[in-house]
Amino acid sequence: MADPLTETAPAARSSTAPTRGIPSRFAVIGVWFALCILYGLLKPELFLTVPTFQTIFGSQQPLVFLTMALLCTIIVGEFVDLSVAPLLGLAATIVPVLTVLHGWHIWLSCLVAIAATVLVGAVNGALVVFVGVNTIVVTLGMGTLVGGLALWMSDMNQVSGLDPEFAELALTKVAGLPVSFFYGLVLVSVFTYVLGWTPLGRHLRFVGANREVARLAGIGVNRVRFGSFVASGLLCGLGGVIAVAGLGGFNPTVSATYLLPTFAATFLGTAVIQPGRFNPVGTFIGIYFLATGILGLQLMGVPGWVSDVFYGGVLVVAVSLSTVLARRR
Repeated sequence: MADPLTETAPAARSSTAPTRGIPSRFAVIGVWFALCILYGLLKPELFLTVPTFQTIFGSQQPLVFLTMALLCTIIVGEFVDLSVAPLLGLAATIVPVLTVLHGWHIWLSCLVAIAATVLVGAVNGALVVFVGVNTIVVTLGMGTLVGGLALWMSDMNQVSGLDPEFAELALTKVAGLPVSFFYGLVLVSVFTYVLGWTPLGRHLRFVGANREVARLAGIGVNRVRFGSFVASGLLCGLGGVIAVAGLGGFNPTVSATYLLPTFAATFLGTAVIQPGRFNPVGTFIGIYFLATGILGLQLMGVPGWVSDVFYGGVLVVAVSLSTVLARRR
């Protein structure tokens, strides 16, 4: 399944197409608001509070970086990168291991962590693009490999004890929210600008839509695909650094729990703003839609397994909806 290019509608339809697309563009946002109203009616004393909304918008920053990393490869037609969550976990493990256990300077540890994820992203890209190995096979194997390395480095335990001042990188409050929320907002804004208003963005979309046509048009297809994997690794590393800054330590076993929400939010984003197309703003909205749904269920006291059902159900529905909307384009 490739992400389709934007097509120019015939003149006869140009005046009506935007209006006709409004309901589908904002349907998920409408459901999100309806969900907030429902939780507010059922648990007003718990849900309709400032701390609740601070939790929703202040705790999803690693997921924002992971979904943007996943979009880097999806947009060029490389679906199902299963290594993004383990890569974030690798970076978030390297920082406290080097800093706390080996006495490294914390910023040097951060650079090493990011360099490691960029290197893994480059290896993924080389194997997929230049060797021709299937994306799923490469990223599943590499994700398992780096996940194992993270467990080995941490001795399968949480490593904590980072300098509290380092937490300011993620937790400093701005307008009542941690500054890391605004990191994610800036990332999404920049990604949206690149995709919509730069030659690089057009090349990414073009390669994702049809590699052969893009190659005939003079685009360096392999270079674009390889660069997407490297960029994905970079974003995973940055997300890992921000995650460990906010937590003060990291348990690598937790990284696996990010994978399903990452895919669910990314595919749910295809139903928002640009129906049938992967887009950063839609994905950003999808993240907080899911966060609202899960937190509301937790406040209602449902069992823990319900979150897996919720994420899995949303992923199935989102992928199905993405397929239908893409066909309608």
